[in-house]
Amino acid sequence: MSELEKVRVFIVEDQPQLLKNLLKVLALFPELEIVGTAQEGEDGVEQMVKLVPDLVLLDLELPGIDGIEVTKRLKRRAPTVEVLILTSFDNEQKVYEAMQAGASGYLVKRVGPDKIRSGIHDVMSGGTVLEAIIARRFWNYFHSLQAKKEQPDNPWGLSPTEFDVLKFVAKGLSNAEVGRVMELERRTVRTHLSHVYKKMGVNSHVDAVVLALKAGIVEL
Repeated sequence: MSELEKVRVFIVEDQPQLLKNLLKVLALFPELEIVGTAQEGEDGVEQMVKLVPDLVLLDLELPGIDGIEVTKRLKRRAPTVEVLILTSFDNEQKVYEAMQAGASGYLVKRVGPDKIRSGIHDVMSGGTVLEAIIARRFWNYFHSLQAKKEQPDNPWGLSPTEFDVLKFVAKGLSNAEVGRVMELERRTVRTHLSHVYKKMGVNSHVDAVVLALKAGIVEL
């Protein structure tokens, strides 16, 4: 994405005052364009599928279907849309469920506007956003999976390039960083990752890494 392109953001937040506050603070950043809002999950999914924003700023606790189910449905119908969770939940189980559903980042509502802004940019650059206090517990869970190696081989038939991309992603590199290491364009890295997701039957790089760790074919 060039510096001249705006990031098209859709917000799903059920509390009117919080939604109003988000709209107010994000309007301060000229590179962000709010293209729509919703206060409940099912309506949000339908709007997002029609609008196809670049990124969704999504609460987890919603009337009707929750944010995790919203993420699953959105990723099935509009897989290119990035999801950044912004919620009051801060436990690793919710983090894992959200990331497994296809979210690319997880922030809690106490963070300031600049943190939300940088989180949006990090996700749009191919990175993963996790607050330090929960990231530690989350990655410890990944390490525990690494000890449970079940299969020594590559059961999904990944190509050598796809396998290398997955290994670098498991190390925590963003798409842009993987591209620099492998001398590939970022869009090419994303293409390889989409092939990895399809072959492994997952919706996100977090879920792909979890499966690969269980199989014992990558290390953190």
